[in-house]
Amino acid sequence: MARKASGSGDGARHTTIREVAEHAGVSVATVSRILSGSYPAAPATRSKVMRAVEELDYVANSHARALVGNARKSIAIIVNSVISPHYAHVAQGVETQAAEDNRLCQIGTTGGDAERELAMVQFMREQHPEAVILVGNVAAGAEYRTRMSRYAHALASIGSRLVLCGRPPLGPDVPAVVVEYDNTGGAFAATSHLLSSGHRRILYLGRRAGYTTSEARIAGYREALAAHGVPHDPALEVEGTFERYEGYRMMTERLAAGEPDFTAVFAVNDQVAAGARQALLERGLSVPDDVSMVGFDDLPPAMDIGLTTVYQPHEELGRTAVRLALEHAKHGGPPPHTVLGTHLVLRGSVRRILPQ
Repeated sequence: MARKASGSGDGARHTTIREVAEHAGVSVATVSRILSGSYPAAPATRSKVMRAVEELDYVANSHARALVGNARKSIAIIVNSVISPHYAHVAQGVETQAAEDNRLCQIGTTGGDAERELAMVQFMREQHPEAVILVGNVAAGAEYRTRMSRYAHALASIGSRLVLCGRPPLGPDVPAVVVEYDNTGGAFAATSHLLSSGHRRILYLGRRAGYTTSEARIAGYREALAAHGVPHDPALEVEGTFERYEGYRMMTERLAAGEPDFTAVFAVNDQVAAGARQALLERGLSVPDDVSMVGFDDLPPAMDIGLTTVYQPHEELGRTAVRLALEHAKHGGPPPHTVLGTHLVLRGSVRRILPQ
């Protein structure tokens, strides 16, 4: 009776393709070609191979198929979250472009954890994608940058590409494609709009020291203050993450200290703006009559609540990341670095006030 090796999770050893070949009395190459459907084998040979596969409970290994060139080409994308509107739209752009280029997509999430992101890049590399696209905000410390730079070189060595999407480069010698949007310029425009409308006490919601997106946006906020001759007040910068409930928390805690000491709010994104607006309404304060507000992203719920915000090209960001990665893999040369533009979308959440 033929021996049967189990591939189940009970600790048993997996059958190898070499064992299948020996059991069928053919070469390893013949087994591989028959299983991939690329070999016009004689019926008797095919029958022997398939019988050996069944008797040994062999499960074909995707990496083995990759070695003989029969794996589907793929793009990997790693995001903080799949429920955040920003990441969902960028991921959709990646998927749309990948489908047009006849590539499959793999997706992983990190929850914004830098260690998990590093581990995810290592895991994706083992799947042999043509590109690994990292999207969005991360705390890029020195150790993180060193390790991710090493992974970028490792990916390049196998013909793949690391793509930094919506974040700055790791350094001039790192072989990573960079596709970002103008966070600082967008934040400068949003803050300048409030300043031009007469506001001088502008509360910034969503400061996160060390995180790439937050650092770029708060830089634009501070640059606008300086350009308009308004002193920077660190007490007007509130620490918090990018979720709606965080906007609600930050504003609730601020209002608990007394009457607002600000006339306007720049929220780090539209989700934070929506949460802050809810807290203001519960306190009996309205937007924009009592407090003006701007956000960033131009995603739901910005249009629903009439929020003036900064538009960024989410889906185009994802599509561009795929296009540039595949073009660079094909043509080589220095990794491209592209910055997509942003612009202010005016709605009804800012009130002009007279200078005091």
